Amino acid sequence: MSRQFEVRWEGVLPAPPQEAWDGITRHAVGWLWKTEYEPWAGGAERGLTGRGTVTAWDPPRHFATRAPDLDGFNQLDYLLEPHGQGTYLRYHHQGEFPEDDYDVQLDACRQHTEFYHHSLGEYLRHFSGREAVYVSAEAPDSSAKGGSDVVRRALGVPDGVAAGDRIRLTPAGLAPIDGVVDYVTDAFLGVRSADALFRVYGRDVWGWPVSVVCHLFADGAAGQDWGAWLRRVFADEGVA
Repeated sequence: MSRQFEVRWEGVLPAPPQEAWDGITRHAVGWLWKTEYEPWAGGAERGLTGRGTVTAWDPPRHFATRAPDLDGFNQLDYLLEPHGQGTYLRYHHQGEFPEDDYDVQLDACRQHTEFYHHSLGEYLRHFSGREAVYVSAEAPDSSAKGGSDVVRRALGVPDGVAAGDRIRLTPAGLAPIDGVVDYVTDAFLGVRSADALFRVYGRDVWGWPVSVVCHLFADGAAGQDWGAWLRRVFADEGVA
């Protein structure tokens, strides 16, 4: 059994509508992950909802896509309006979650939606129009219990860190990351450096493994082996 849900997000993006549209439809790898669209209503969509269909394509005003899902359907809708020097975005996500963990899935979806749209704003404010190298790594299954604290300690994140703090992340065996904390909750940590957005997804809040994501904007950027680092971290904790 499944039950329908809807999640909405509204807010001002720090870029005019065409830049915001391009950030959402052409450069999602810079703040979300790689997506592809055939740019017309009825065209194929890959990556955002899995394998879906573009249901609205009216740049730079309205974009929507819908896909069948194991639990029913998954539908996302973006309405963009000029707002001073920026863009007012109305985002609407509808779909279905299994009844047996509906509340967990809905809470995770809401919190991910907030974080993703914050990251979109960071991309538009600091890296708009730039292509990124996307690096994603998932921690071992054992990280589903208390993994966020383990990863933050291993990165050298101090207790009480807050958005706006300068920080140096020091992952053993990898290059340090100097930047600014741009987002922090129990579930998520975002750090922006001069040429990257670094994200920790503390999905252990919902009983799922932790992951690390880097959006790298430097010329010739190459991802470091965060997967190997995560495995070492949890092996050292004795919970690999």
